[in-house]
Amino acid sequence: MNRKYRKTIIAGNWKMNKTASETRAYAEELREILPKHRPCEAVLCIPAINISAAIAAFKGTKISIGAQTLHFETSGAFTGETAAEMLKDLGVKYVIAGHSERRLYYKETDITVNMKVRSAVQSGITPIVCVGENLQQRALGVYNQLLDYQLAVALSGISAKEMRSIIIAYEPIWAIGTGKTATNEQAQEICAHIRAFLRKKYDARTARAISILYGGSMNAKNASGLLAMPDIDGGLIGGASLKCEDFARIIKAAEEQK
Repeated sequence: MNRKYRKTIIAGNWKMNKTASETRAYAEELREILPKHRPCEAVLCIPAINISAAIAAFKGTKISIGAQTLHFETSGAFTGETAAEMLKDLGVKYVIAGHSERRLYYKETDITVNMKVRSAVQSGITPIVCVGENLQQRALGVYNQLLDYQLAVALSGISAKEMRSIIIAYEPIWAIGTGKTATNEQAQEICAHIRAFLRKKYDARTARAISILYGGSMNAKNASGLLAMPDIDGGLIGGASLKCEDFARIIKAAEEQK
């Protein structure tokens, strides 16, 4: 990571876990573990039904609350969906767009990801845009081309100024829940490739300013090694973020990097 040019971000993704009561208990525990002043940004992206409870529970802390998805329209007949302005009104600062599980289970496409990114940016919410390849795509050696396509579509219509309010998260799908893990060098290679794409699409100054997170099963044990890589500016944490002590250890590992 490079704190001179960009923000360090540790974002937890709780997925479909924890009740409102459990969220409040987690907040109390995390308050006791983490110091009040920290050099990195900590975010928890939680189920929409728990957002209000989380905003209240984490009030006065340095933990920002994010959502796990949003709808690209501002309002309308979209049963069960949540618009960006609704999230913003609650106090949400971040939202995940294009997570691999949303793409797989809910058939989200690169086009809808772009629409969600633009909606979030227009509402003043920071999108965490997920890109990544599966095991077959990795084996075929087409992952760089795939990532370029995903990024090109997701960021279509986004200006250099708007890009500075967007975070990219690299999710190697082949390293999530498969027993396989990306090495520090593999993760760095892809994050550097993503930064090179941003440099080509925008300019060197913009690319240098964008935080790129690693989202492939980062945990308390491997966080330090991954975060030591020059183009990895934080993590999008899944299961490890559900355990308060583990999440705190990852945040502390990020703070120890220079």
